[in-house]
Amino acid sequence: MLDTIQAINKTAAFNRWAGFEVTRAAAGEAELRMEWREEDMGQYAGFLHAGLIGAMLDTACGFAASTVAGRVLASHFSVNCLSPALGRAFIVRGKVVKAGRKQVFTTAELYGQGDDGSLKLVATGSAILVPVEGALPVT
Repeated sequence: MLDTIQAINKTAAFNRWAGFEVTRAAAGEAELRMEWREEDMGQYAGFLHAGLIGAMLDTACGFAASTVAGRVLASHFSVNCLSPALGRAFIVRGKVVKAGRKQVFTTAELYGQGDDGSLKLVATGSAILVPVEGALPVT
């Protein structure tokens, strides 16, 4: 499962630019890591940009859903920013809450990782994904 999700991740140009690394994937779960790059990932006050926060949450939810439903597309997505996103890296953990034939409900939590390795919850998200025809694309 991990190899498949890692291969899918490599096919997405945005994920490659952002440096998303799939570190774990199992039935109904996915975890990604991204190193902080101050020069192009921050917003005006120096925190991780909300667009990247959303992208990490969305990707983790999608990968978690794909482990149980194959190819999926988001039909609804929401983000809750809980505190300023600071860290030397960011880790997001997505999981399937319920998988049906037509919809997969997921949640994700995004953590900022400190220099000492500690994790601080900075954002949460949820997504409803719909399975689409075809097998997962693996190159």
